[in-house]
Amino acid sequence: MEQELTIQQVAEATGLSVHTLRYYERCDLIASIQRLPNGHRRYSARDIRWIEFLNRMRLTGMSIRQMQQYAALMRQPPDETAQERRQLLEAHREVVVKQIQQLQENLAIIDWKIQHYAELEAKAQASGLFPTSDNSLSAEETQNNRPASASRRS
Repeated sequence: MEQELTIQQVAEATGLSVHTLRYYERCDLIASIQRLPNGHRRYSARDIRWIEFLNRMRLTGMSIRQMQQYAALMRQPPDETAQERRQLLEAHREVVVKQIQQLQENLAIIDWKIQHYAELEAKAQASGLFPTSDNSLSAEETQNNRPASASRRS
């Protein structure tokens, strides 16, 4: 017999909140959750796999409306809705690919900036200057652990 989980256990297993799980049920993303006589929900392994899939779609930017469309298609016989399911996922895939491309471009800019600052630091160290918040300390000031102006006041 398959082990069934409580809503709290499913929340912990999936990283979703109990509130989100209830919301998904209210908006028909999750259907047919078994309930005990006391009304407590019991989730099967199949339910959890479906919730994990929904979570992946949400994390990649699929709207609730699109998720609802897909969920409605999943409740119909596969031979009648396979093409629509595929088309919906292909359209979402295109969105995800564009997001990945944008993230890669952003990462390249961040990497370039990191490299630029590493080169500036290397030049400063090679010339005897060490970067600080105001980039004005000389090697002598750094050795004394105080600015030259403080040395002159003594």
